[in-house]
Amino acid sequence: MSDLKTATSGNDRLEMLKNLAAILASEIDECESARDLAALARQYRETIREVDAIENGEDADDAIAAIILRNRESASDS
Repeated sequence: MSDLKTATSGNDRLEMLKNLAAILASEIDECESARDLAALARQYRETIREVDAIENGEDADDAIAAIILRNRESASDS
């Protein structure tokens, strides 16, 4: 696994997210602050959720765009 800087320079979103998840997991393992642990855990969950969505062909950005478009269409119908 490459580091986050290398993954970022390659513009590979999935690899960047996987590396970020690994970094967050390491930080969680070493965290001693309950407040920091909560924030790290939340970011870790969001990151692995996005990795899962990309790997399953359900890009989170596309889902958000679809919701926005649907809301705009509903507003214009009213």
